[in-house]
Formats: sequence, C-alpha cells, structure tokens
Amino acid sequence: MATALTNWAGNVEFSTHTLHRPVSVEQLQEVVAAGDRLRVLGTGHSFNTVADTTGALISVADLPRRIEIDAAQRAVTVSAGTRFGELTQALEPAGWALHNLGSLPHISVGGAVATGTHGSGLTNGTLATAVRAVEFVTPSGELRTVTRGDDDFDGSVVTLGSIGVTTALTLDIQPSFQVEQRVYDRMFLSALRVNLHEVLTAAYSVSVFLTWTRPFADQVWVKHRVDAGEWPHGRDWLGATLASGQRNPVPGQDPGFTTEQGGVPGPWNQRLPHFRLEFTPSAGDEIQSEYLLPIEQAVPALDVLASLADTIAPILHVSELRTIRADELWLSEFYRRDSVALHFTWHPDPVALAPVLRELEAGLRPLGARPHWGKVFAMEPAEVASLYPRFADARRVVRGHDPDGKFRNAFTEQYF
Repeated sequence: MATALTNWAGNVEFSTHTLHRPVSVEQLQEVVAAGDRLRVLGTGHSFNTVADTTGALISVADLPRRIEIDAAQRAVTVSAGTRFGELTQALEPAGWALHNLGSLPHISVGGAVATGTHGSGLTNGTLATAVRAVEFVTPSGELRTVTRGDDDFDGSVVTLGSIGVTTALTLDIQPSFQVEQRVYDRMFLSALRVNLHEVLTAAYSVSVFLTWTRPFADQVWVKHRVDAGEWPHGRDWLGATLASGQRNPVPGQDPGFTTEQGGVPGPWNQRLPHFRLEFTPSAGDEIQSEYLLPIEQAVPALDVLASLADTIAPILHVSELRTIRADELWLSEFYRRDSVALHFTWHPDPVALAPVLRELEAGLRPLGARPHWGKVFAMEPAEVASLYPRFADARRVVRGHDPDGKFRNAFTEQYF
C-alpha cells in the first residue's frame, strides 16, 4: 500500500498518492501539459485542504535553484521552491535584504506568496508585496511571465496556485540592515488594551504572545532596526519587564530554536524570523488559524478574545498579535486594509477545535475578519468572498488563465 502524503503538520492527508518532482522546467512543462487535475505542493505548511487534489501533486523543490541578484535593478529572481532561509543566506552576504520575513524561514517563496503569508510591521507589506514578476507554467505547458504594471497583475500574485505552476519570482530588495531583538515578559491585559496601538507599532516588527490562561500577555517580542535610532524602551515597559534569558513563544518548546534576543544586533535575516532555519520549530503536532482585521478593530478584537479566554485556552498552544501594511493585491488578506493579525496555534484536535472556531468567528465576524487562506477556518464561501472588493475580478483572472480548471480542487471550487 502506498504511503499517504500529508501536509507538514499531518492534519491533512492528501487525496492522491501521486507526487511529481520534476528536475527541470522543461520536464515540469511536460507534466503539466499531460496532466488532468494538478495542484502545487510547497513546503506543506498550509493547514487546510488548499493544496489537496484527487489528481496529482507537483513539487517544484527539485527544479534548478535560482538566486540571481540584479543590483542595478535592486531585485532578485528566485526559484519558487527555494525556502526563505536559503534565499536570505544568499542575499545577506551580498549586502541585500528583503523588507520583511515570516516567523518561519522554512517556508518556500512560492507557497508563501501564493497564500498571502506575511511577516510583521505596520510599515511592512506582506511577502507578496515584494513581487515584481511571476514566472509560471500555464495549463497548456507554456512558460509565461506576468510583471508589475501588466493588466491584472494585482490579481495574479496571491492566487492559491490557481493560475499555473509558479517556477520563479522576481522580488524587490533593499540594502542590508541590522536588527536588535528584545523580549518583554508579562504585560498585563489592562495595560495592553489601553496602549495596544502603541505596543503593536513600537518598532519595525512587534509580536504579542498570549496563552489566555492568565491576565497578561506572556511575551512581547520587539524587533528594532538599529538604523532607526536608540532602543525605544527601558527595562520596564507598561509594566512588563525585559526577559532575563532566551525565550520561545510556544510553552514547553526549546528556547534554542528561536532567533537571538537580548538586544544583540544582528543581520535582518537572523532577527526578523522568530525561529532559526537550522531547527524545526516543533514536531508539527499543531493546527493553525489566523484572522486579519482592520487595524482600527484591534482593541475590539482583543476584547473578543478576552471574552472567550475560557473557551480558547484549553486547546491553545499560543496566540500571536501582529500588524501588517495594506496592499493592492486582490486576494491578499490585507487588500487595502492596514491590519492586525490574530494568529492561533492549536492543539491537534479538529473535533474539539470546530466549535471553538465557530464561536471565535461569530465574535470576529462583525469586525470584518478575513481568514488566512492557508489556515483552518469555518467561514462560508459567500461570506469570505464578500470580504474582498475585487473578488469577482480575481475569479475572472483565475478562470482566464485556467478555463478548464486543471489547477482547481475542492477548496478553490468552493471558494472561487
């Protein structure tokens, strides 16, 4: 019997045993042209069925590795299967940086862009906002490129893998910069609520971690660009105190897995992620959800979570609050909204989680919450579509690229 294919966390068992791993773009084109139903599999860090298919999965991880820096254009072209940690290890020695990074350097560039995966900072857009060109294989096997400024470009970046198989992306880069990271312990919810906007915008990137078992945020991670001036806070900040040692935001997990703290300056790629590339941050025994709301709704959202603390806490590892800048990408969870992100890492119990999600979404729905495309959520398709002003245009672009639905699956059929 064939071994089941699963996502990284193991909570999704794919509906196919067929996985293609082409080793050249030409071989990929042949696989696509000959295929019927196909989906692209990145690093498998999605927690729902967005990558599932009854046809065949395609991994681009074995395509020839490309990291081509164009200093004159301040751009880098990277193969889609490259992990962010690998890309940054090439950029930093050359004196270049990306504007933002997600918590995990282990995820692929193509997968992160396709699902609107982000990073943190109210002045920083998602990872997808750095994209200036996307190279992809169409359903017929043709190799095409869409470029910033082209008609419908904003509908061709965050697409959930529905327009073709992305082979490479060209990203904006900027000169390298240094970051110092500090963690504050125990900021009481009363102080956090009153000063929430100040806390979330206190530095280049800020994350607030809560377990909802006590009346305080367990940790506040502050990532400050050294070139922005002196560290903005003292040892005590709104009642919280500087951590006495290295911290891991997930209770019970090894602090050695996380990027260096304590205010030691270091390169952007060794501070902006929460976790180090050389360690797998956990065993995968988790399910994740995330909701993105207008920044103006940050305090009401915090109140919703506080009111549900007794419901959330029993199945929660940790939750995280972050901010992200608005963008113009039609299916981005941050389309035209500076946003607060509410992220949840749950225990791997889908049965127990289902009613919690329904109650959580009932509280967040009036605040305009958009679910993350790659996480677990319960919202109905019509409701999700209503949250995106350009949803009909995005659907038109997807259908224009793939009129016969070669790259569709049950998830995208349901939501598109």
